[in-house]
Amino acid sequence: MTSLRVFVVAGDPLARAGLIAMLQDQPGVEIVGQGASADAVSGALSAADPDVILWDTAPDASEGLDRLAALDAPAHPLVALVSAPADAAEALAAGARGVLPRDAPPEVLGVALQAAAAGLVVSDPAFAAEAWPGRERGAAPLVEDLTPRELEVLQLLAEGLSNKEIARRLGTSEHTVKFHVNAILGKLGAHSRTEAVTRAARLGLIIL
Repeated sequence: MTSLRVFVVAGDPLARAGLIAMLQDQPGVEIVGQGASADAVSGALSAADPDVILWDTAPDASEGLDRLAALDAPAHPLVALVSAPADAAEALAAGARGVLPRDAPPEVLGVALQAAAAGLVVSDPAFAAEAWPGRERGAAPLVEDLTPRELEVLQLLAEGLSNKEIARRLGTSEHTVKFHVNAILGKLGAHSRTEAVTRAARLGLIIL
């Protein structure tokens, strides 16, 4: 499988080192560069040509979001780490492809980065109401939270991939993929793949 090339941006050196350490433990992830701010390392970004940028907006969220907005249209898909729901909406408005809390676990980071690189927009469910006002109105909560692997399969379902294609992408068997798809349908209370993807979008797990 081709490695996902990630460029990490974080103003806090300790936070940056922590993110790099977490991502290096994720299979299929390659760190191709790092810096304190995207505008300050624009040359390095161009040279690295990452598949996706991971941007921690702390320690000063206002300044971090201003820097993100100043990029106009980011040249690479970007996932922003934010501290508050209101910041999530600002990050998406500024061009981020995904928003996650700063304490998101490594597995969720990996899935979100893969999804953003694939062209999807992703958000932590806790940010959905702020990011897309009214989007989850009327949507019943999940029967049970999706696992990181199920979220990964869900992203690929949203891309329209078949079980066979998903199995090839993830390096697993069709039987295993079918098991994950059935679990996703059950947890989302959906009767079809299309309904599952639509419901997931309403809940803020993905956006179509």
